[in-house]
Amino acid sequence: MATAIYFIIWVLLITDMVWTRSVRQVNEPDDWTVGDFDCPRECFCPPSFPTALYCENRGLKEIPAIPSRIWYLYLENNLIETIPEKPFENATQLRWINLNKNKITNYGIEKGALSQLKKLLFLFLEDNELEEVPSPLPRSLEQLQLARNKVSRIPQGTFSNLENLTLLDLQHNKLLDNAFQRDTFKGLKNLMQLNMAKNSLKNMPPRLPANTMQLFLDNNSIEGIPENYFNVIPKVAFLRLNHNKLSDAGLPSSGFDVSSILDLQLSHNRLTKVPRISAHLQHLHLDHNKIKSVNVSVICPTPSALPEEQDLFSYGPRLSYLRLDGNEIKPPIPMDLMTCFRLLQAVIINHIANCSLPPFSIVQLISSI
Repeated sequence: MATAIYFIIWVLLITDMVWTRSVRQVNEPDDWTVGDFDCPRECFCPPSFPTALYCENRGLKEIPAIPSRIWYLYLENNLIETIPEKPFENATQLRWINLNKNKITNYGIEKGALSQLKKLLFLFLEDNELEEVPSPLPRSLEQLQLARNKVSRIPQGTFSNLENLTLLDLQHNKLLDNAFQRDTFKGLKNLMQLNMAKNSLKNMPPRLPANTMQLFLDNNSIEGIPENYFNVIPKVAFLRLNHNKLSDAGLPSSGFDVSSILDLQLSHNRLTKVPRISAHLQHLHLDHNKIKSVNVSVICPTPSALPEEQDLFSYGPRLSYLRLDGNEIKPPIPMDLMTCFRLLQAVIINHIANCSLPPFSIVQLISSI
């Protein structure tokens, strides 16, 4: 139960951090003056939301002068190529900038244009023409979204002063293994979510921030995971490695027997057997590998000593969801699978038909679609 509560709390925490500041409206007397509704003619300034400036979908090629009262700036889906300092001279209160779907390059970002925004929390630069992570950035930044650019380089020291950053999204770029040095992520003391899916990595990125809880590496070409790799990220709870080239030989000797991991996704790899897992794991995705059988004696976590008058339902393995479709496994499911994982609620295997379940099991057998 404690693990389930831990799982829910962290999901809610991530969700809250992503959205809370995006919807709140704070009208503080110190931030703007009553009647101060100067508005760039290219944009829309809703009287009911005086701290927001909407300039999206207007074919803009330049960023207009931003009034001092603005907290939330929406500039997505335009033709903007540059980010100069001048438009932001008075925008000392900015918390949120959305510049997604423009034509911004690294050469177009004037040095100091972003770092001067001392209160900026959220920066969205998705779907642009960036070839490296922009720098310098304000120390206050909490989220940096750079998905779907052309990023292949991370200059040394880029993250050195971003101790407040909690989310870094670099998915769907052009990152190779040589983009990372051992100190690339140094400084990201509070990073919780790192997304590097859909790049060209062959190896796991080195020396990740210790507080990383969500690590997404889907759709790369990763072949192996170094021994003791997870020792440096002892809080990782959500690990996604779908659509890679992982084989049995490429996994650590202990597999994924990592007590912090609650959700593990290894779909579309080259595994021939189920890896070792922790008793704390709740969701396991192994579909579309080359697994032929399930050796429960190997994968069943060894239960720790139970307190008096307690049983496996309270202190045994926590696995509740297991996906195995797209492999070479034939029914029936081994009886000892349910004996080990007594909290299983769903097991997905190919072509299930007329399989009877033991009376103690609450497993729902689901045929793949």
